[in-house]
Amino acid sequence: MASITIRNLDDDIRTRLRVRAAGNGHSMEEEVRQILRKAVGRAERSRDLTSIIRSHFGPENGVDLELPERDPAREPPSFV
Repeated sequence: MASITIRNLDDDIRTRLRVRAAGNGHSMEEEVRQILRKAVGRAERSRDLTSIIRSHFGPENGVDLELPERDPAREPPSFV
């Protein structure tokens, strides 16, 4: 595994990183690894139809559709 050194890191960022890592119950190094994995790693993408539709539509994406009222269900046919 490779390692990196980050120079000239602002004290405020280091403090917030330390607090965030403690809040998540792990070290600053592990917190940075998780941040980097999420930022540049290959995330598994769900490609099912529902997730694709939700990624394009919905209130969080600026599309909020009103659902029309439904009529009561009709009686099923009798085959007797």
